[in-house]
Amino acid sequence: MLFTSYAFLGFAAGLLLLYYLLPRRCQQPLLLGASCLFYLAAGPKYILYILFTALTVWFTGVRMGRNTQKAAAYLKEHKEELGKEEKKAYREGQKRVRRRWLAGCLVLNIGVLAVVKYTNFFLANLNGLLTAAGRTGQLSFFALALPMGISFYTFQAVGYLVDVYRGTVEAEEGPFRFLLFVSFFPQLIQGPISRFGDLSQTLYAPHAFDGRQVSFGLQRMLWGYFKKLVVADRLLAAVMTIVGDVGAYQGAYAVVGMLFYTVQLYADFTGGIDVTIGLAQALGITVKENFERPYFSKSLKEYWRRWHISMCSWFRDYLFYPLSTSKAMQRFTKFTRKNLGDKVGRRLPVYVSSFVVWFSTGLWHGASWNFIVWGLLNYAVLMASEELEPLYAKFHARFSVEGRLWYRLLQVGRTFALVCVLNIFDCYATLGETVQAIGSVFTVHNWGVLWDGSLLKLGLAGLDYGILTGGCFLMLGVSLIQRSGSVRERIGRRPYWVRFILWYGLFLAVLLMGAYGVGYDASQFIYNRF
Repeated sequence: MLFTSYAFLGFAAGLLLLYYLLPRRCQQPLLLGASCLFYLAAGPKYILYILFTALTVWFTGVRMGRNTQKAAAYLKEHKEELGKEEKKAYREGQKRVRRRWLAGCLVLNIGVLAVVKYTNFFLANLNGLLTAAGRTGQLSFFALALPMGISFYTFQAVGYLVDVYRGTVEAEEGPFRFLLFVSFFPQLIQGPISRFGDLSQTLYAPHAFDGRQVSFGLQRMLWGYFKKLVVADRLLAAVMTIVGDVGAYQGAYAVVGMLFYTVQLYADFTGGIDVTIGLAQALGITVKENFERPYFSKSLKEYWRRWHISMCSWFRDYLFYPLSTSKAMQRFTKFTRKNLGDKVGRRLPVYVSSFVVWFSTGLWHGASWNFIVWGLLNYAVLMASEELEPLYAKFHARFSVEGRLWYRLLQVGRTFALVCVLNIFDCYATLGETVQAIGSVFTVHNWGVLWDGSLLKLGLAGLDYGILTGGCFLMLGVSLIQRSGSVRERIGRRPYWVRFILWYGLFLAVLLMGAYGVGYDASQFIYNRF
């Protein structure tokens, strides 16, 4: 059930109506039923995957939570009898028990994700190695369909489990309440990856009808539909034309494809998140923001603090920090400092941990070498920037340019161009086609296509380019205004007739200018496939 389908709009409208008409004690069961129904619409058999994750993680969380309570009660009861070392030994023993529960559940659930998402990728690479070694036989692939949202709900459940182990949240005793946390449908297919401590504060609370919040939520949804249908889906035709035939569309076309896809990805992904956050807000539930004007970033490091915030913070908190502070890494640090010097020894463990994080980030996005190389290129740029920090400091000490408008614009433009180049690895089907497209930029000199009318043969007419230009300027204007406060709140303080014109105008723009296919079907969101 796509967010842009009539079925979803009817589903959401019916849910909102029942949500506020029924007694408040019915809101949680209604949301859980709606979430299960939403998942069943993608295929009845796939709900078994999310039920398995929810059940195993809930059970393990309860076991670890009760172990923590039991240990605390035992220490309190015997605090006079036990010595300091005995207490420490008891705590360590109980922590090992919880660690075994945690490890077992993580292996189980991440294993399911790995099997359904990466088995055929592994077999394809193994077949390649066998062929290179002269073997004629080929391993058969498995017909494994990827359950909807498995990357998102698995990471969300794993994050909860680690938080319970660390003691930052208490284990949820109610299995149905926990299933609602894992399966809450607005964020199921493209995030954000919510933390239990954040989402549970409003997810489980009863909500009275609040006209302002419902109105603001619907406005946010409308803005998301504008970005998705008017901008992203309109650009889709040109992007698919360019990447669909790398031999015909090279050189300048590849540059146009990079630019178009980068804008399309932003409008598509942030548009989907707007629908998610807006619908949740209309239900009285707070879902954290996932973007903070990423294309205004002045460096790639800043960009990754602003783009897909929930994913980046997940990898930071649940992979980078545990890995970089682990006992094995401490031993590695000690070894490298002793044998390679203090300077290298202190940096090398951080670089190793960052390598693992960015390799995993690329692999999380898709079972393809394109994504792996994309992740490692991000890693290489970020690590190079870290090494060049002393040079940057000397430059800024010598030239007083930091903070000046022209220099900030230069930094933003440089970062945007870098992101465009990195995004090309998400466009083409294979790594070979990606390298061919990048290479053509330097070998094929056809820049005349930018002004000789050739761009009108990419599936976009002159009117389409006009609509895209207007849509991009509108998104830019909204982003600039948001730096000093909410656009919706500003509009909400205007007279009724101004608000009506603005929101009704946006509605008409979506209705009349949206890029629809046969039967007025809209395309799938890009991040649905992750």
